Amino acid sequence: MYVLIVPASVPFVLLATVMGLSWWEDYVLPTRPDEPHEASAEVPFTPAAPAQLAELPRADTALTSEVVGR
Repeated sequence: MYVLIVPASVPFVLLATVMGLSWWEDYVLPTRPDEPHEASAEVPFTPAAPAQLAELPRADTALTSEVVGR
């Protein structure tokens, strides 16, 4: 019976280990003075300008060197 319980519990043990390490990192380990704890919340997000897309040739246009060069 124990032969079936041990392999089935391995994913849960690994998940608990990762969650415990995450908690340890957040609450127990000290933060470095050169790295503020809430740095990402203070910096405003400015999106980049939208890219200007080239005009695509129409589907019924023949592919000539003028059309391909655009």
